[in-house]
Amino acid sequence: MATQASTATRVAQGALMGAANIVPGVSGGTLALMFGIYERLIGAIRDGAGSLLRFARGDVRGGIDRLKSVEWGLLLPLAGGAFITVVVLAGLLESGLENHPEEMAGLFLGLVMASIVVSWRLPKWDGPRLVLMAVVGVILFAALGWQTGPVVDPSPLVLFVAGAIAVCAMILPGLSGSFLLLMFGMYEAVLTVIDERTIGDAVVFGVGALLGLALFASLLTRLLERHHDTMLAVLIGLMVGSLRVLWPWPNGVGVIGDTADSSISGTDLEWPPAGDLPVPLLLAAAAFAVVLIVDRLAHNRS
Repeated sequence: MATQASTATRVAQGALMGAANIVPGVSGGTLALMFGIYERLIGAIRDGAGSLLRFARGDVRGGIDRLKSVEWGLLLPLAGGAFITVVVLAGLLESGLENHPEEMAGLFLGLVMASIVVSWRLPKWDGPRLVLMAVVGVILFAALGWQTGPVVDPSPLVLFVAGAIAVCAMILPGLSGSFLLLMFGMYEAVLTVIDERTIGDAVVFGVGALLGLALFASLLTRLLERHHDTMLAVLIGLMVGSLRVLWPWPNGVGVIGDTADSSISGTDLEWPPAGDLPVPLLLAAAAFAVVLIVDRLAHNRS
């Protein structure tokens, strides 16, 4: 009974982490910290990624030995719970993006702003890191002005790269893989693949995620170990710059969901009419509060 209860708990934790990863601005890594399993999860992912690399080099025996070291009792229930939640939520989020883009953009704004606040205390700040964060944020903010709308019907190569990039962000506390998909205009396209069960596209995205994890998990861990504060400054700069694709900018509405207003271009930064402010603002405030509460729980747990 103890094993069954433990497995059920892991499935539930995986479901919550899956929900966090599919919502931009919330990181599954943050919840893993809250549950007290972050280091074990990263270790299991690193072992699994190492086995894939050994198989890729033709070292079958070494790959099998490395697979045996993976903590499958932790990894499989978490993955199963996350998979179930992602499939269930994808349709709801896709519908919200299509029918209520301004409200969804306001919700995401609150999530990302709270993530910036949470992440701000992680590095040790000095002059060069503050400058680096600001430069990264400004460059990304300007670059995202070139994005005029969501990517429609992405090619297999684009899906592959999106999977590789997003999965790496998902394992970092404070940085959401869905946030990166949103930033590149790929968020709704990936939701559509999941919701419509487009098997071919899902496989391409999944293979990209697996290979990206195998190639970058150890690299990201090494960079964070050797250049922890500098890397975090860059990540925070990315989050600051990403506000370009979120409410209240009309460009943000065009990036996360379809918009019928053909006058909206990637460089517009005009404010919406006053009558359209209350609901997105309330959703942003609520999302901001939820992330801070989750972070407080994680901080107390650690």
